[in-house]
Amino acid sequence: MNVEALNCPNCGGGVESDRTQCEFCRCRLKTMACPSCLGLMFEGSKFCGHCGARAVETAVVDEAKLGDCPRCKIKFSLLQIGETKMRECERCDGIWADVETFEHLCSRGEERSAVLGFLGERNRTVEHPATISYVPCPDCKNLMNRSNFAKVSGVIIDICKQHGVWFDMGELPKIIEFIQKGGMDLARQREKMAIEAERDQLRDEQRKFGIQNRRFDMNIANQGNDEVGIKGFIASLFD
Repeated sequence: MNVEALNCPNCGGGVESDRTQCEFCRCRLKTMACPSCLGLMFEGSKFCGHCGARAVETAVVDEAKLGDCPRCKIKFSLLQIGETKMRECERCDGIWADVETFEHLCSRGEERSAVLGFLGERNRTVEHPATISYVPCPDCKNLMNRSNFAKVSGVIIDICKQHGVWFDMGELPKIIEFIQKGGMDLARQREKMAIEAERDQLRDEQRKFGIQNRRFDMNIANQGNDEVGIKGFIASLFD
């Protein structure tokens, strides 16, 4: 990551972007990416120093009854990025999003950009080794299912169909980048191809045995690359 000069959001002093503390006022510093131009800025800045865009408001607030991190077993903190509220483990940087929040986040481009700008830059600063294990839902304590998001993303997430999704460090930014790059179109196309192949196989069997079966006589909806299609897909994860 390139080092550049930024202004401390507390005192305005010039500080290099790789510093974790201001040398003038001693406040703690973390970088994030501007959701508009992706330039570096410190958390707490009012405006981006590169393009002048207003910064997305972020806050981490301790609240009761947020539950515990399924990996570290310590209390969650509430993380708010713009309009998106999620639970965060401040030790492992894991994120918990309930069903409604995840659907909302995936279907709204502005919120995706804000979350990616905040988490994406932070998650690139430290790499944690992947931990392959089943973890309990923070709400119901039942072990969650592990699933390759959209079957083709390569990002394995932990899902409780009743309560939400657990993201280990770096997984949520990867999913957002997958959606931003048109990954949902690829997933839908592959799903349609699989259904068509299954229908063709059934037709061959029907011709061979003279059996009429209407089970697969369906029209496959041609969903476009819009927020309604994405939201419908996300909702299907929890059916």
